[in-house]
Amino acid sequence: MQQPRSRRRVRSTDTPTAAPCHDLAPDRQACLLERAQLQPVPSTLLIPLAARAHGGRYFPWLDCHDGVAKALLAQLGADVTATLDDLPTVLSVLWRTRAIKDAGRAFFAEHPQALGVNLGCGLTHHFQWLDTGANQWLDADLPEVMALRQPLLPPRAPRARHAEVDLAQPGWWKRLGLPSRSSAQPVLLVCEGVLMYLQPTQVHAVLAEFAQCAPPGSRIVLDVLTRQAVGHAARHPSVGPTGAEFCWGVGRMVELTTAHPRLRLLREQSAAEGYGWAGITLDALWRPWLGAPVYGVATLAVKD
Repeated sequence: MQQPRSRRRVRSTDTPTAAPCHDLAPDRQACLLERAQLQPVPSTLLIPLAARAHGGRYFPWLDCHDGVAKALLAQLGADVTATLDDLPTVLSVLWRTRAIKDAGRAFFAEHPQALGVNLGCGLTHHFQWLDTGANQWLDADLPEVMALRQPLLPPRAPRARHAEVDLAQPGWWKRLGLPSRSSAQPVLLVCEGVLMYLQPTQVHAVLAEFAQCAPPGSRIVLDVLTRQAVGHAARHPSVGPTGAEFCWGVGRMVELTTAHPRLRLLREQSAAEGYGWAGITLDALWRPWLGAPVYGVATLAVKD
């Protein structure tokens, strides 16, 4: 039974849920990142964490008011000065966060008891913004990332849980125990800062598996790069030092729907919006050449 519309509002809170620094012994605080031994791609998790923790000082109109990011950085003892010097990336992360929050709130306003899943969650905590009081949430990432996340951001509610996942391996939907295609309740997936590091065939497989397995009405919110950026991560001020490489991009946003006939492109957005009218104008000038935003967010839906 659906709740009255007045109660179907997503709660937003700035209350920190990360464990305080003193909960971890000093030597453990100093060694968390070293012990994690993160590979190049997983190590990029520090980029959005730094942007959400401190980006509001540079772009107050995009401040996401992350209630846990600063505490997490303090516990990690990570030096994120270089990332904060990369202001275009900081802006893009904050803009992306707002886009995901808006898409998530719209979805849960329609389906307040549905499941939300963050694929490749890193150390992000979207549930702080998307908790309706009745929905469920799953944060999933590679085993080494979840081993780092568990002591820092353990699930704080019975409606939230953790799981390990490798999207490069087919069958992830079933391994995560996600609802079957026949389920009456749709699912929201968030996949940010992940797919551009996979091979094109792997991205195609991820989208096809989502479309094949998800209940009707399910959505996935993902970020995309222009195909022109593929192979050039070394030039990126924040990603380059990690050693990760951009392997996938799009020539046109409609390409995202070619993985399966059930996929529909609901919305496409360009990070240029974060710069106001000047950015929107430049995006309009670039689009005929690039065919897609330099960087953007797409929302795909599954429809029968």
